[in-house]
Amino acid sequence: MSAAQIMTMRDAFIDTLCDRMAADGSIFFLAADLGAPALDRMRSEFPERFINVGIAEQNLINVASGLALEGFNVYTYAIAPFITMRAYEQARVNLAVSSQVRPVKVTMLGLGGGVSYVVSGPTHHCLEDLAIMRLLPNMSVYCPADWVTAGALVDHTRSTNGPAYIRFDGKALPALYAEPATVNLSRGFSQLVQGTAACLVSTGFMTHRALAVAQQRPGVAVIDLYSLKPCDEQALATALRPYNRVISMEEGFINNGGLDSLVAKVIREHELPCRQESVGFNDRYVFDLGSRDHLHGINGMDEAAVIALIDRQRGA
Repeated sequence: MSAAQIMTMRDAFIDTLCDRMAADGSIFFLAADLGAPALDRMRSEFPERFINVGIAEQNLINVASGLALEGFNVYTYAIAPFITMRAYEQARVNLAVSSQVRPVKVTMLGLGGGVSYVVSGPTHHCLEDLAIMRLLPNMSVYCPADWVTAGALVDHTRSTNGPAYIRFDGKALPALYAEPATVNLSRGFSQLVQGTAACLVSTGFMTHRALAVAQQRPGVAVIDLYSLKPCDEQALATALRPYNRVISMEEGFINNGGLDSLVAKVIREHELPCRQESVGFNDRYVFDLGSRDHLHGINGMDEAAVIALIDRQRGA
């Protein structure tokens, strides 16, 4: 497939997972009554390892943890705010706590991270997930920016013990990487643009926004951070050290434990001589209706707002 091709993260991940299921009988896939064209192949080829538990996210995690404790490698699929927040206690007790005693290989796939369910309102916007899932010990947290990274996460999660959460954007997006091998999941981030001025550290959809900003402001660097936990913090500190301005960009609540908190921790613990700014949603829910660009615009997250922030810093 061409790297310029537009595809959903969900379809790339499920297609790759189907390929692996043919040779790996340990893989189970559980869905909370959420369909996808890519699931038709899985349901057809592996009906004994595909289970639809219905609209019951708590039970989704309960069944998954039981299968995992029997030695299976389990993937669960539901809408992002519901698989994380409705089933948070089950994820905490059955996955995070249990995995400290013995391996529990359950990967939670959340569809529609950030505001990719744009017109569904705050009940379906998922702005808390990165922070609350990072909070759980033993839980890995991934936020890919494109379908190539999503596909690469299949083999990564298959070979990693312990539970994980992956936030999928709900929209089809262009690829940022040529192939999965170019995604450095052991490090947790890739520097897409070198620079000498501000460095934009972004995750998920906001990496596309950061790249658009960098095109308009030469000298601005871009780091795509797709593994919020674990992340090679020493390597990230080395990447950030040349810059005196670092701007984190995320589709989530800022100053509450998400990407900006990770960046702040790295800056603090490695005593980096840089100033940090955070771009994201402030401490309020968004009831406005409109496109993603509209929601970003009224919350100071669009390209114009980030460029204005960069220019103010340059003039400071």
